[in-house]
Amino acid sequence: MSSPIAPPLQAAPAISLKNLRVSYGDREILHGVSFDVQQGETLVILGGSGSGKSTLLRTLVGLERPTSGEIWIKGKNLATISDEELDTLRRHMGMSFQGGALFGSMTVGENVALPLREHTKLEDPTIEIMLRLKLDQVGLSGYEDYYPSQLSGGMKKRAAVARALAMDPEILFFDEPSAGLDPIIAAGIDELIIELKKAFHMTIIVVTHELASAFLIADRMVLINKGEVVALGTPEEMKNSPHPRVRQFLDRIPEPAVSQELDYLQMLTEERHGQRR
Repeated sequence: MSSPIAPPLQAAPAISLKNLRVSYGDREILHGVSFDVQQGETLVILGGSGSGKSTLLRTLVGLERPTSGEIWIKGKNLATISDEELDTLRRHMGMSFQGGALFGSMTVGENVALPLREHTKLEDPTIEIMLRLKLDQVGLSGYEDYYPSQLSGGMKKRAAVARALAMDPEILFFDEPSAGLDPIIAAGIDELIIELKKAFHMTIIVVTHELASAFLIADRMVLINKGEVVALGTPEEMKNSPHPRVRQFLDRIPEPAVSQELDYLQMLTEERHGQRR
């Protein structure tokens, strides 16, 4: 009699949030957020202005400390670890900020090399090789001696991604990667994110309000509204969700107050046209 075959062990989540709460003074921004991010997946965090998605991202990378709850990354709870442990953990994470956040007084190469100089003991020739490899990975080969002011918006975004990749992170975070870019350049950034996932099998977290980008790059999506998780699922599940807030967000339906204001403005316009006649 053959012995039963044990089911395959499922890998632990790359990130696990449990009842996460974040407050600024007396105002609570995140109200008990809970979800997992699986290893190797691209999770897109959606939400309108003031929804709490930026606070969530800042908390995930350790720039904000939770008021309560847990954030587990690589067996460490960000809510309780020391600053020294957090610094060590951050070496496994890369962050591409919304505006690029490149140092204007440094060349692109110096910007990309900065994490390597700050956190490793690598020799300069090795760092030089690595920064050129990272720039090549994002399509900026040959631009190491340029300054950020000499780059287009899309090139700045790519340079910021190269810097985020400098330490070969296991988890990569993006804050509004397509913001301020024209549709063609934004599509190039989306393709870059997809290629990075294919090439390095890393876990990627993207905060965005750009729906076209979100549905292109996401394995799963989470919609945050007023500090709470409204929906979590695949792009297809989100498209088919009957939840009123999901439908409002995806179908671009304005808030009732905005609709009333638009109706009032339209009425005034019609009255003025009537008076002119």
